[in-house]
Amino acid sequence: MAEHALLETLTHLITEQRNPKSMEMDRLSAAEIVALMNEEDRQVPAAVQACLPQIAAAVEQIVAAFQRGGRLVYLGAGTSGRLGVLDASECPPTFGTSLEMVKGLIAGGDKALRQAVEGAEDSDEAGKADLQAVGFCEKDVLVGIAASGRTPYVLGALNYAKSLGAYTVAIASNPRSPMAKMADIAIETVVGAEVLTGSSRLKSGTAQKLVLNMLSTASMVLMGKCYQNLMVDVQASNQKLLARAVRIVMQATECSQTTAETALAQANQNAKLAIMMILSGTDSATAEQLLRQNHGRLR
Repeated sequence: MAEHALLETLTHLITEQRNPKSMEMDRLSAAEIVALMNEEDRQVPAAVQACLPQIAAAVEQIVAAFQRGGRLVYLGAGTSGRLGVLDASECPPTFGTSLEMVKGLIAGGDKALRQAVEGAEDSDEAGKADLQAVGFCEKDVLVGIAASGRTPYVLGALNYAKSLGAYTVAIASNPRSPMAKMADIAIETVVGAEVLTGSSRLKSGTAQKLVLNMLSTASMVLMGKCYQNLMVDVQASNQKLLARAVRIVMQATECSQTTAETALAQANQNAKLAIMMILSGTDSATAEQLLRQNHGRLR
């Protein structure tokens, strides 16, 4: 009975429909296949554009959570979970966040990042348990990600988050999904049928990546982790990033390379602090105090 109900559900999902443009894809040349995929991918930005009001509303809730000491938690299964983990793992080096500020959870745990963990997404209790394991609370924001909009693992997590009074966001590629009905904000990137039937790592996954880029980047900009369009909280943890920090200081202050390197050395390689020192003409201690007084906002 359960399998019959699931088959009936899949029959009506847009992400499971066959794309008429790719019905003869197995007869196409390499050039024709990639051209077809490229044509279909053009639908993705338009689908995301239709969701901009919901994405902006989610950003405002994430910023509010950060300001009250809460976290942004992404949660999903398969490709959706991997994309959430990817976005979360990029925040510390890009924005100088702690490992806790943005977290990514995937059904099946870290092992599932590299290989499928069969059945992991089918348990709503697992979604709840994974949130409990990271101490999820009412101050946090949960972003549940699933192309289908009906993954039990994500639904269980959303239900638990709501029971705590936390703010919830759903990202799905099917309209009016169970996830959308449960979450406070529904971001429904309806990109249409995939060129490879049911392979939601394609257009649906691309749409998810674009939305996650916006959620984290816009939130961090509003938290003061950007000056002009420069990532001034970048962590200079390798040679490339150290060179980037020098360039950022030079670009923000229009100073020489020598001045930038000297300021960075005095600021313990903290680009934002070095910029504050140069622009204000103060020493590192005074510049650090000014930044604290203005909640880390250079502007």
